[in-house]
Amino acid sequence: MDNKNSLPQRKSPRLTGYDYASEGVYFVTICTHQRQHLFGDVRDDTMILSELGNLVQETWLTIPSHKSNVMLDDFVVMPNHFHGLIVLDTDAPLLGTIIAHFKSAVTRTARQNDPLIDTIWQTRYHDHIIRNEEKLNFIRQYIQYNPAKWAEDTFYQETYL
Repeated sequence: MDNKNSLPQRKSPRLTGYDYASEGVYFVTICTHQRQHLFGDVRDDTMILSELGNLVQETWLTIPSHKSNVMLDDFVVMPNHFHGLIVLDTDAPLLGTIIAHFKSAVTRTARQNDPLIDTIWQTRYHDHIIRNEEKLNFIRQYIQYNPAKWAEDTFYQETYL
C-alpha cells in the first residue's frame, strides 16, 4: 500500500557502519538556519564575532569540561557556519550527542539573553572522519585560513550592512 502522506526518508549523512563513539578525530561543520549571518562578519580577512558568535566560541570551548574523554583542536566561527576539530578518546560520548548538546546549549543561552531569538542552527551537521596526520594538518590549515578565504567559501553569502 502506497502512503502518499508519508514524508520522504532522508538519507543519513553518517558513514554507514561506523562507530561514532570510537576514538578518533572528527572535522565538524555546523551551519546556521537558512545560512543566516548570525555569528559576525569577516573584515580584512579577520572574523569579527557578534555577541552570538562569541557565545558559540565560548560554548565550544567548554565541551571538554562537560564531556569526559573529549578534546578540542582547531576551530573557527564564521558568519553563517562553524568548523571544528574534535578528538574523541576511548569511552567518549557519541559525536552526535556532543554536537546536539553544543547546539542546544548555544540556543538555550542565546534565548535567555534575547527571547526574540528563533532558530539558530540547521537540524543537521556535516562530519568528516580524519584518518591520518596529513589530512589532519590539511584541515587545520583550512580552518586557520577560512576567514581569509571567505569570499571563496562554499557558505559565502555577501551581506549588505
